[in-house]
Amino acid sequence: MAADALHQLIEARHGQRQRTAPAAPPGPLAGPADPPGITYAPGAPPPPPVSGPTPFTSTAPATVALPDAPGARDAPAPLVAHGCWYPSADPTGEHVAFICDRGGVPQLWASTADGGDAHLLDSDPDPVTEVSWSPDGRWIAYTCAPGGGEHTRVLCVRPDGTGRRVLAGAEAGQFAHLGCWTRDGSALAVTVAEPAVAPLTHGATAHAPEEDPTEAYGVPPGLPPGWADRDGRATLLGGGGPDGAGPGRRPDAAAPVDGTAANGGLAAYLVDPEAVVSPVLLATEAGAASLRVCDVSADGRLALLRHGPRGRREAMVVRTTDTRTACVVPVADGDPWIGRFSPDARTLWLRSDADREFPALLAVALDEGGEFSGLRPALEREEAGLELLTVCDDGASAELAWNVHGATELERVSLPGAGAVGAVVAPQSVPLPHEVVTRMAHAGPSGLFLALSGSRRRPGVWWLPDGVTPVRTAWSARDEDAVPPGRPPVRPTPVRLRARDGLPIGGWYYRAPGRDPGRPAPCVIHLHGGPEEQERPVFNPLYHELLGRGLDVFAPDVRGSSGWGRSFVDADLGAGRFAAIDDVADCAAHAVAAGLADPTRLAVMGRSYGGYLVMASLVFHPELFRTGVAVCGMSDFATFFAGTEQWIAQSAAVKYGHPVHDRELLHTLSPMSRVDALRAPLLTVHGEHDTNVPPGESEQMVRAARERGVTAELLLLRNEGHEFLRADNRRLFRRTAADWMQRHLDHH
Repeated sequence: MAADALHQLIEARHGQRQRTAPAAPPGPLAGPADPPGITYAPGAPPPPPVSGPTPFTSTAPATVALPDAPGARDAPAPLVAHGCWYPSADPTGEHVAFICDRGGVPQLWASTADGGDAHLLDSDPDPVTEVSWSPDGRWIAYTCAPGGGEHTRVLCVRPDGTGRRVLAGAEAGQFAHLGCWTRDGSALAVTVAEPAVAPLTHGATAHAPEEDPTEAYGVPPGLPPGWADRDGRATLLGGGGPDGAGPGRRPDAAAPVDGTAANGGLAAYLVDPEAVVSPVLLATEAGAASLRVCDVSADGRLALLRHGPRGRREAMVVRTTDTRTACVVPVADGDPWIGRFSPDARTLWLRSDADREFPALLAVALDEGGEFSGLRPALEREEAGLELLTVCDDGASAELAWNVHGATELERVSLPGAGAVGAVVAPQSVPLPHEVVTRMAHAGPSGLFLALSGSRRRPGVWWLPDGVTPVRTAWSARDEDAVPPGRPPVRPTPVRLRARDGLPIGGWYYRAPGRDPGRPAPCVIHLHGGPEEQERPVFNPLYHELLGRGLDVFAPDVRGSSGWGRSFVDADLGAGRFAAIDDVADCAAHAVAAGLADPTRLAVMGRSYGGYLVMASLVFHPELFRTGVAVCGMSDFATFFAGTEQWIAQSAAVKYGHPVHDRELLHTLSPMSRVDALRAPLLTVHGEHDTNVPPGESEQMVRAARERGVTAELLLLRNEGHEFLRADNRRLFRRTAADWMQRHLDHH
């Protein structure tokens, strides 16, 4: 968007320096009904004529200048075994900003592309999570997590480290995350979260469900169907019926029901980093599960937003002049950067799984007003999904990263011109030195930066000056520095098995060094989070610690994991979660039957949803495992929904079940409801600032176990949230968990 066009838009919609944004005009994001003119792609039929979410008043983000970050601007006592990731290049491709933890915490760094001048841009101890260099080269925007918690804010800084300021998340009670830059770099899109702070106001039309399920949670009756007040910091917005589908949008998208919304939600703005003009409101959504601005067309007329709960994401084309939604297309989970407009905004390139098992590259044709006029698959693969997509500024080419059973295959393709009337040119394969690409960033007209992870190295950044030949940047750790000398990393072996109901399950098996191939070993079944995450063949310091103690590690993808198709992701919905718990037992049985694992020395460990599965496995299969370690896991779905963030509850209701409609199912699935069956010693680990899964979930499980005479402990990590980001805390966690496993798996 040109600077003068942005200024005109601000003047027309806000006036000079307005600080409080008005509610968006009626539309699919806010208002009583969907506006005329909205079009839906195949797989996204128009919703029935019911009220949409109630708008809310969002406080526009305020820019707050900060002093230059204290301390030296060069490397502080660097860690040898460090990681670098999330590259973002300046317009020339000669400089790159990135995240690096060589100082013990993920921080913002910048360097020349050849690595000759790496320097720290912000030495504050708050972990950095995202980075984006402006297209005009004047600013580097980034998201940081104060105190290591989940309530992030968006900052920007000049490439020389001066001019540091908060762009969003400085207001009391707000937090924020990055969106895209406008094409000319004059404005940055941000999403601001307004937490629910007031109880619902129940109108005259409010009524209670026939069985009044809200009484089970000790809250007043009189709520509309699908709603429940909460005693935590979140007010849950109804996600629909037992199938998780709300009536307000397409059948497979969750949304607040009955036109009622709580105070709070998400709002997307365009913000001027110079703070010369006021923020421009693009969209608001009360009780939203997610909302991110992924692109703004070159002429500034259209914005591409991604919203919706996990498993039910949608791409929305929004007209910036009136915030009306012109087009909706279902898109895939995973990377939030879902696509980009062509230079003329008549084609939208999307990473989408609409009407297919695996995400593909789709070309969505748009008319002058941004409305849907056609869709076709541009590139797709059988049994492999498009995981990352980046389109160059001139729209002539794109890079596509395909997830092939956990490993990445990278391609570069030429795109057709205006209107996308031609075909995508045959892709060119790009060789990779390691297994998984986690981020891609263009570097000038033909270059590329890749963030890579592998089974034998720490995360690093590679520069491809010609777009096809990767060269490790000098500031990324060397492969040989991944671990101390004498303990080489273990390359995992892919495993395929069938669950008891015949469903194929994949995973990776790590054999402890020096282990006799014919001798069964003590084995830790490790379960990832999500549940839509996927186990990847990348170096994991936790696995390395366990392997160094002589313990094998089996890391499976139980049903609900990504990477194996949409049907596999949805296989754990509702009562399917019982089968997911059984998958854990089936994976252990497979490791034993294959002669790898000792059936008398099995343990289970996992984080987030994997932490829930640990506790569930220990109470549903109490005689199977010798011990367990649950990291940031849910122990009771009722208390989880009561304490988690509002937007997380919205997504969780789709995946796990609605806490009111499905309360009996969720009660049965909750480990706390079967804690009397617990036999194995349990270690729980939590970050003190975790608001995704509050620490109380671990505390109550430990307390209940101890009351029943079962050994249980809690390790609470300071200055951490749902993710453990500080090197000292990660080290403490790894060693404590490995000590626990070794102690309980040794022969007595």
